[in-house]
Amino acid sequence: MHAPTERPHPSRGTILLLGSLTAFGALTIDLYLPALPAIARDFGVDAAAAQHTLVAFFIGIALGQLVYGPISDRIGRRPPLLFGVGVYIIASLGCVVAPTIDWLVLGRFAQGLGCCAGMVVARSVVRDRFDHQDSARIFSLLTLVLGAAPMIAPTIGGWLVGFASWRWLFGILAGFGVAVGLAVFFRLDESRSVATEAKARAETPLAAYADLLQQRRLLGYLAVSALNGATLFSYIAGSSDLVITIWRFTPQQFGLVFAFIAFGVIGSSQVNRWLLARHAADRILAVAAPVSALCGLALLGGALADLGTWPMLALFFVTLTSNGFIGANALAGALAVDPLRSGSASGLFGSSSFMVGAGAATLAGLFHDGTARPLAAVMAGGLCLGTLALYTLALPRRGEGELS
Repeated sequence: MHAPTERPHPSRGTILLLGSLTAFGALTIDLYLPALPAIARDFGVDAAAAQHTLVAFFIGIALGQLVYGPISDRIGRRPPLLFGVGVYIIASLGCVVAPTIDWLVLGRFAQGLGCCAGMVVARSVVRDRFDHQDSARIFSLLTLVLGAAPMIAPTIGGWLVGFASWRWLFGILAGFGVAVGLAVFFRLDESRSVATEAKARAETPLAAYADLLQQRRLLGYLAVSALNGATLFSYIAGSSDLVITIWRFTPQQFGLVFAFIAFGVIGSSQVNRWLLARHAADRILAVAAPVSALCGLALLGGALADLGTWPMLALFFVTLTSNGFIGANALAGALAVDPLRSGSASGLFGSSSFMVGAGAATLAGLFHDGTARPLAAVMAGGLCLGTLALYTLALPRRGEGELS
């Protein structure tokens, strides 16, 4: 049992701003998902070519976080964040006027490079201000804001695509970037410590990453988060084809299905926040990971048995909902391993999540057969491997002490 302590309470404005920064990637993905069939149709390409815009975005986010993380340790949180928001705004406007699918793919890559600055810095700011246990609590709280993106964005996107061009969606994203940039400029104070700066200036980014990658517990937290997150990435990448093409839902109904899944993730994250007042983050993680693996295996069994649409939708809901008990706790654990390198650890954490997610989405796409089986297999495999990594790397071995 985790002993209750007096905990700091960030303001609602701070939570909203950090949540918006964390939601940058999710909003940029979810808003345009219902438009993928329309994008393919307008450019005269197949669905696979249109999904390259999503993969390019994942790659941009994965690479960018490796750069922003150590830079934010060295020069502070605000400068790289404002730079990234500027890149995001310009890239979004480029997507608005994209004349070809290749141009749009490039624009999406640049969007990823820009928006990931907000994701890296938001995680680092939380770690700058809170310890391991409280960081897990704040990350769960941020999910309330983060969850609004998949609940609202696909519905708005599906509604807009119904009567206007998909290009309007990227105009909305550019406007979101402007609003967040202004909020950061006027409301977000610098939080990086002097000790963090001294540590960053005493070593190169490559040296910092090399040392982090030698820390067993960090690798375990990275693996369980990335492999668990891969279930979300693969679902996001294949959801429009699964729900609209295979299950025959309309784009508007797709938005409702997406919101239904997001509601489950939000709900579980808030239950996790309640549990954190009573139990250690690692202890919750130790129970949630194997339970999520069992859910993934049930999903795979349902897909192989060719269950109907509604039973499969229920299994997807249960499996994806488990993310609310894993993501925040694994992230807090990873950033607690080496607090003086929180920016670099945040970049490594986010990059690994998106790299594994892009790989999982690509794998599910390669084996696409017009059913839910490939997607279910990738999700089940990721959850089982994540649980294995947690128990063999992250959690204390016998004789190493209690779960923290």
